[in-house]
Amino acid sequence: MQAPSHQAGPGAVRPAAVTARGWGWRHAGRPRPAVHGLDLDIAPGERVLLLGPSGAGKSTLLHALAGVLGDANDDGEAGDSDESGSLLVEGASPRGQRGHAGLMQQDPETQVVLSRVGDDVAFGAENLAVPRDAIWTRVHEALDDVGLSHLPLDHPTSALSGGQKQRLALAGILAMRPGLILLDEPTANLDPAGVLEVRDAVARCLDKTGATLVVVEHRVSVWKDLVDRIVVLQPGSASDPAVLLDGPPDQVLSEARTMLMAAGVWVPGYVPATRARAAVPAAGTGNLLLAAEKLAVSRERPHRSGFRRIPPVPVQEDITAQVRSGQALAVVGPNGAGKSTFALTLAGLLEPVAGTVSATTDLSRGAGIDPYKWKAEQLIERVGTVFQEPEHQFVTGNVLDELLFGPRHLGHGEERVDELLERLRLTALVDANPYTLSGGEKRRLSVATVLAASPQVLVLDEPTFGQDANTWAELASFLSELLDAGTAVVSVTHDAEFTAALGGAELRMAAAERVAP
Repeated sequence: MQAPSHQAGPGAVRPAAVTARGWGWRHAGRPRPAVHGLDLDIAPGERVLLLGPSGAGKSTLLHALAGVLGDANDDGEAGDSDESGSLLVEGASPRGQRGHAGLMQQDPETQVVLSRVGDDVAFGAENLAVPRDAIWTRVHEALDDVGLSHLPLDHPTSALSGGQKQRLALAGILAMRPGLILLDEPTANLDPAGVLEVRDAVARCLDKTGATLVVVEHRVSVWKDLVDRIVVLQPGSASDPAVLLDGPPDQVLSEARTMLMAAGVWVPGYVPATRARAAVPAAGTGNLLLAAEKLAVSRERPHRSGFRRIPPVPVQEDITAQVRSGQALAVVGPNGAGKSTFALTLAGLLEPVAGTVSATTDLSRGAGIDPYKWKAEQLIERVGTVFQEPEHQFVTGNVLDELLFGPRHLGHGEERVDELLERLRLTALVDANPYTLSGGEKRRLSVATVLAASPQVLVLDEPTFGQDANTWAELASFLSELLDAGTAVVSVTHDAEFTAALGGAELRMAAAERVAP
């Protein structure tokens, strides 16, 4: 295997080699392995894009390479998980050399550890016992590498946009000086500008350090020109090899385009077909269910100063919107614009700062006009909310119980559960712990749990992130059927193809004020 010819800059590190021989991993409570029989070599300094359908084990492999998948005993087991074969970074087990690889994940919010920019970047290096003077030299260099050097070290991390938070996470990785950089769908939750921010920051860092890169993304076009090689994985099987395809990007994408599309890979220029709406209602038609009038929203709570009640500063205000039966409403705009905050307020989960959210009698059915004042059981059978972070709505220990939880507590029938399992490709996972699912599987489960309660209004926050093309098409088609049946669907999304597939109205929110990137 020949090493790539990238020339590293003055901040070069020792790039890591990766070797897998018959490697496999089965998560606890899962009958089948997430990865089985993986044979793979990655040369020092090589840049690899890892593709494959949702559930093919891409995130599992990245977590294993980072040494955070689990602590195996001498029998090759980690708790109730099973490991087989060997997976080595620089000739040794990743578990014994944590810090040699740096992992960046999908969600910008979950990677921010500390409240100030400088402290957050320094956190990883401090845990590796890097000398104090060297840490702050690394912090300044890393912030410069990712284009955040204009921010003071005490700048609050809570004031950063999604793209800035992902670049901050990358800076924290770089400050550790890893030889292997692992990116797990780092742009999945970002607006188009944020996607380019992160990709370009990664490119600058690789050019400077020469580190080995393994990136997982469903959308190929963003990373195709940055990598040397594409490796396509397929779901774990005792009979089929884990690697479906392996080769230079242009060769893989041209020679195997049809195969990749069949596997659910988002190849450039491909948008899968979805079920057409029976008849898209004209704007303003359909029964009015929810109305927002001159609405101001914030995630902060009011506080008191002496005898005065101080309201929170709104992230957005003067919002007017209508939600109607059988119609889709797409909430679009840049990261940090307040889209998710608006959606949570519309869904009755946050109190308005100013203005109103009002339910009509068609939706309230005697529960009152203000969704924020509804009891939990009144809310979930009227308005179902899918959060941006799927883990925030899991409450049981396996997939089947998760789906049955809502209907059982509402006294509803459970007849929809089997249909949801099949339509959202969860049937093989009924006994799995929700927290062991892949990112795409978690998202599908979070959608299914809300649909199981049969609400009249669905509020979905980034419903398609982490989905392969096949499951994306199934989800869009399913939601189209619900729209035709009279359900209202509100989606916070950066996915223009998804918005087009559902049709309906669009509410565009402008960027909230923040430090410019």
